[in-house]
Amino acid sequence: MGVHLSRRLGHVPWMGAILVIILCMVEVEPSLGKGVADNSSVTSSISRPKSVNIGALFTFNSVIGRAVKPAMSAAVDDINFNSSILQGTTINLIYSDTNCSGFVGTMEAIQLMEKDVAIAIGPQSSGIAHVISNVVNELHVPLLSLATDPTLSSLQYPYFLRAIQSDYFQMYAIADLIVYYGWTEVIAIFVDDDYGRNGISALGDALAKKRAKISYKAAFPPDASKNAINDLLVEVNLMESRIIIVHVNPDSGLTVFSVAKSLGMISDGYVWIATDWLSSVLDSKPVDPSTMDLLQGVLALRHHTAESDQKHAFMSRWKSLKNAGNSSINSYAFYAYDSVWLAAYALDSFLHQGGNLSFSSDLTINGSSLNLSNLRIFQGGQQLLQRLMGMKFTGLSGVIQFDSERNLIHPAVDILNIIGTGSNKIGYWSNYSGLSVVTPETLYLKPPNKSSSSQHLSSVIWPGQVTKIPRGWVFPNNGKPLQIVVPNRVGYKAFVSLDKDPPGVQGYCIDVFEAALKLLPYPVPHNYVLYGDGKRNPNFDNLVNDVANNKFDAAVGDITIITNRTRIVDFTQPYIESGLVVIAPVRKVKSSAWAFLKPFTVEMWIVTGSFFLLVGAAVWILEHRINSEFRGPPSQQLITIIWFSFSTMFFSHRENTLSSLGRFVLLIWLFVVLIINSSYTASLTSILTVQQLSSRIEGIDSLKASNDPIGIQDGSFARDYLIRELNIAESRLISLKNQEAYADALARGPKNGGVAAIVDELPYIEVFLSFSNCNVQIVGQEFTKSGWGFAFQRDSPLAVDMSTAILQLSENGELQRIHDKWLTHSTCTSQSNQADDSRLSLSSFWGLFLICGVACFVALGIFFCRVCYQYSRYAPEIVSQDEIEPAEPVRTRGLSSASFKDLIGFIDRKEAEIKELFKRKNSNEGNQSHRSCSLDRESSSP
Repeated sequence: MGVHLSRRLGHVPWMGAILVIILCMVEVEPSLGKGVADNSSVTSSISRPKSVNIGALFTFNSVIGRAVKPAMSAAVDDINFNSSILQGTTINLIYSDTNCSGFVGTMEAIQLMEKDVAIAIGPQSSGIAHVISNVVNELHVPLLSLATDPTLSSLQYPYFLRAIQSDYFQMYAIADLIVYYGWTEVIAIFVDDDYGRNGISALGDALAKKRAKISYKAAFPPDASKNAINDLLVEVNLMESRIIIVHVNPDSGLTVFSVAKSLGMISDGYVWIATDWLSSVLDSKPVDPSTMDLLQGVLALRHHTAESDQKHAFMSRWKSLKNAGNSSINSYAFYAYDSVWLAAYALDSFLHQGGNLSFSSDLTINGSSLNLSNLRIFQGGQQLLQRLMGMKFTGLSGVIQFDSERNLIHPAVDILNIIGTGSNKIGYWSNYSGLSVVTPETLYLKPPNKSSSSQHLSSVIWPGQVTKIPRGWVFPNNGKPLQIVVPNRVGYKAFVSLDKDPPGVQGYCIDVFEAALKLLPYPVPHNYVLYGDGKRNPNFDNLVNDVANNKFDAAVGDITIITNRTRIVDFTQPYIESGLVVIAPVRKVKSSAWAFLKPFTVEMWIVTGSFFLLVGAAVWILEHRINSEFRGPPSQQLITIIWFSFSTMFFSHRENTLSSLGRFVLLIWLFVVLIINSSYTASLTSILTVQQLSSRIEGIDSLKASNDPIGIQDGSFARDYLIRELNIAESRLISLKNQEAYADALARGPKNGGVAAIVDELPYIEVFLSFSNCNVQIVGQEFTKSGWGFAFQRDSPLAVDMSTAILQLSENGELQRIHDKWLTHSTCTSQSNQADDSRLSLSSFWGLFLICGVACFVALGIFFCRVCYQYSRYAPEIVSQDEIEPAEPVRTRGLSSASFKDLIGFIDRKEAEIKELFKRKNSNEGNQSHRSCSLDRESSSP
């Protein structure tokens, strides 16, 4: 067994060695006072036993030990006094003091296991808990531990049950606090043992999920002296972050704050967050004012225990409990009390289900038999373990129930702010809903909500008696100014270049950076470091990578913000807009004999001509029946339509419109013609009066389609963009160093070893054009959008403050003044595409044409409806007069039987003829009615 345990204790070899020695000693000792026959391999209890041994492993002379011992004693007394549980079986609580020592704790644990305990409670020490967990696994004894080390897992230790909340949840509460207040980096001070290391490891994982991190870990041994802690805090004070997490043992933790106070670190600008150890200290005993003075403004976490009458009743009788002494109650006391009751409930269920408290004294390891009479395996351990995991009851700490991972359900902590002589509860954290000022028990009744808008805490008084949330960082007080890398450019030195005078560099980018630094509310010591050999432009991707790899603190210069770079560094707000454009040689274009056609596009000409004819035809239809100017032979009418249509272009049409519908259509059309004429005149004037320049390269699309060489700036990201995004062959790209190389390559052209065009960012091109002789211009449109910014290391708080400063420079006009100081504008205007820009397309006029077309169709619709109505009503009379003999009987024909020829003939009649027919019909109907009345009177007379 000793060999087996030693192998399982590989992560704590010294404890494994101790355990082997102890087992050897135990093996040769005789059994004393056990009340069990030595020759019996298994002892069974057929009926309920009179007592059950439960072990308690704690350092009782400690903050936690002084609280748990009276609580556990009270729990045993309450259980033994309660006849409804265990029914005659009493609990015998056996105390073992680990004495804050791994060696002593291991020995005490082994001796405790010799006493046939059914359940062990404790220890508080994570290191000892690791060793004891291996022992109870072999002996099948369930362990209810108050150790908070998150690495103590039921997967590794099947008989391990944590009877208190894990530090895993406490660290996630701290991570949520960090995010809530907008901080990104913390410093962790912790004791260098299993408890401290594993807790801080969990904190690092929790912060990483929130895009925050531990920037510095300050560990000290459990027995560190005050001088050692002082040296440690001096190093901490040299760091950038001012958010300090303290995760230490309760018995030595106050020393950290005492030293910090002497170093002036409990003051304005600092944030101190202590894990539950501090609240345990403050709750366990009255604290003198001098100690409280060390903790002013500190945030502390405390295991949350639900408020209840049962809890308050227990607190009221605390002082009367045996072993309480001068100690006060803390959260560990509540969990210890509940642990004893949990053990009692599980044992009661175990015995009720027929379980026997039987122990085996024969241990067979690797085929060999060892008579370890003092260490015996609990035969019912697995069954009792299942009873423990299935328990559910409400104790002093709240609901006691284990989840599938054997953790207590509903993990939560109180968040305290140390003020004056006490503490103020500013809120709660729960794994259910995050930060809240409402108790977790209330939130459990509602759906879970961890959205950022639902996270709330009360106001805090921070160290230094300030209420404003600290920034959380300062420039490190270690004599090391920021190392700012600057590209050592060969060309375009107006942006950044070497300078003999301090600070050693100059240019547009440097002036913007220095102006932004002056707006910060704190000094930023810094040095500029040139990057590159000065013979060619440096590779900006390599420069950014060096910042990301902590070789430099930041990069200042003409650094383009692109996707790949934002993944590894943080950029400020862009201080100048940028984007890729194409420049190419241009030549003057002489005016063409067909220039008068250029104001309109082909589509515009076609649609305009079509509407001239459409409107002419519509007006002819509407006027034909009533206006003699629109009548005559077919050839004359066709000429009238064409003449009338195009004469409206000059408002010189001589035909008058008589119908209301015709006037309506003409009014709309004349308005359209007015707009078209005015636009055409303006566009033609622009085309004929402005000097035109042209280039065979019209933009990035035509450049991409050609096979001509393309110039790019040396070191620019444009190379990768053209190759990867636009699939341009790398062989076509030629790197150019400076403005002179630009001008020479464009002048020589692709046939003489030059380039057809250059692709570069707009700020460079504007500077280049300001020195050109206007024979080179930007062609096409800017085909990417980006900007230049300053690069900082990932999650650097300075990036945020600098972004705010850049916005202030933009708002107060300083950014534009710096721009005008360094960057001159070109006197040449880009005219290579103004002819195309001045052309009017259908997209600018389709609304007018739509209105005109709708007006025409509405007017024609009304006209044809009226004609059809007339034709359907008076067709019989019209036909009878023109085509039918008077002697023949008149047969009525409706519209449905009329021929198309008759309808066209009816439409072609003059309106006056139709009206005459109306009058004749009405007269005939009157005469017929009169004759009918006369005949009726004659027939009725005698």
